[in-house]
Amino acid sequence: MTEFTAVRTAGTPDEIWLLQHPAVYTQGQAGKPEHLLRPGEIPVVRIDRGGQITYHGPGQIIAYLLLDLRRRKINVRQLVRLMERAAIDLLAQYGVAAEGREDAPGVYVGDAKIAALGLKIRNGCCYHGLALNVDMDLEPFARINPCGFAGLRVTQVRDLGVSTSQIELERQLAENLIALLRHAGL
Repeated sequence: MTEFTAVRTAGTPDEIWLLQHPAVYTQGQAGKPEHLLRPGEIPVVRIDRGGQITYHGPGQIIAYLLLDLRRRKINVRQLVRLMERAAIDLLAQYGVAAEGREDAPGVYVGDAKIAALGLKIRNGCCYHGLALNVDMDLEPFARINPCGFAGLRVTQVRDLGVSTSQIELERQLAENLIALLRHAGL
């Protein structure tokens, strides 16, 4: 992502990358060490996105958005809300009511976080993105203060009664992101 962003030009097409990470804690630029409680054998990687600490692992959809924000005439707040909306709309397709919060970016079902967001802006372009918990081991979240919030509950799509495959959910999330970017006239 950093290389892609460093060498892109005004004509470089935007991209969305969908993937999964092996078990890893990522600690953003503002990440405070006291939010890492008991990492155990899971590696901790300091990265250049905003935000605190989160966990990534198999069974989680990672959507990295590599966008030229200047060309799209979109600011960071608008992009954050758009990413949240893509996940909220995806969950709504399965009857799950979710919402974003002004005080804590991400997507929540009740009082539990289901999707985390983190971005880096460099030269008017963004990278990093959205992590949606689908069907994963949630125990590693108990070893951190997720996103810097002590006691924050975390949930996943599977625990909400959705049995759709991760590949299908990835496809739908990508379609939602693309449609929202187009619909916004960006």
